[in-house]
Amino acid sequence: MKDILVTGGAGFIGSNFVRYLLRTDRAIRVVDLDALTYAGDLENLRPVCDDPRHIFVEGDICDRELVGRLFAQYRFDTVVNFAAESHVDRSIEQPETFLRTNVLGTQALLDAARASWRPDPKGACAQGVRFLQVSTDEVYGTLGKEGKFTEQTPLAPNSPYSASKAGADMMVRAYHKTYGLPVNITRCSNNYGPYQFPEKLIPLMLRKCLQGERLPVYGDGLQVRDWLYVEDHCSAILAVLERGRAGEVYNIGGNSEKTNLEIVRLILRAVGKDETWISHVDDRLGHDRRYAIDSTKIAEELGWRPSRTFEQGMEQTIRWYLAHQGWLDHAIARLSDGKAP
Repeated sequence: MKDILVTGGAGFIGSNFVRYLLRTDRAIRVVDLDALTYAGDLENLRPVCDDPRHIFVEGDICDRELVGRLFAQYRFDTVVNFAAESHVDRSIEQPETFLRTNVLGTQALLDAARASWRPDPKGACAQGVRFLQVSTDEVYGTLGKEGKFTEQTPLAPNSPYSASKAGADMMVRAYHKTYGLPVNITRCSNNYGPYQFPEKLIPLMLRKCLQGERLPVYGDGLQVRDWLYVEDHCSAILAVLERGRAGEVYNIGGNSEKTNLEIVRLILRAVGKDETWISHVDDRLGHDRRYAIDSTKIAEELGWRPSRTFEQGMEQTIRWYLAHQGWLDHAIARLSDGKAP
């Protein structure tokens, strides 16, 4: 049995990965460490709450004593680090929170892994272990109308969020180069799908529709993102864990470039509303114009490709939110009662 530490496993992508992993592999035990900040919710883990292979621990990745105790107790051979502050708007208001969690928290995990997997600094690292850092395409900055981000694109983050993720990536790389820790970094495009907290574009716009409110669109709405269905992202992470070369970065994209305005119009059509519900608002500070991921490396080396078209993924996503309005109401209630900003 493999013992896997998943951090941030009560959040959107993390909880989808935990559920995907438990469906995919019977011979594992998942220890799920999450601080349960506003974006982490045990409701996201309800489908696996009774699975004996899933152990939930409430705690902060910056708590070195707790992280060290978990490594000693469970002897992890795999770490998948999803834990991060991730909302760009919040990073503009509270950059120090992002530096603490995203950089110092990642370093605390790396130190625990190094102490467990290479207790003798002059000795070899344990075999069959892996530390996977889940990052973002935002560390690359912004693109013009042409081209895509590759793994060789220089890092040029434009927000405190993306700068903190770039800093974490550099720590992971340094621990591989300096200490020989077997690591991978994955950088994904915009995720969408079930259980996404309604501060992000797609669930936010669906929530506004259901509440009969106008849909706020930043600037002209022509910012371009490459959209990746969350379960396809989960399958890519598993492919990297199973077949990725240690020390390598893998970009993960959905091959689905869409403007924000296209997304909003699609949602309006799906719920039977017209474009008069759109309200253009002032653009946010440091708003990157375009992201696009080149996934050639992971396709050629590991044989991974997204299994859904954007249209298929959006149909599944909208259907899920409409069928789980109780979950959406619960998330919105956490916004209103002060548990979320």
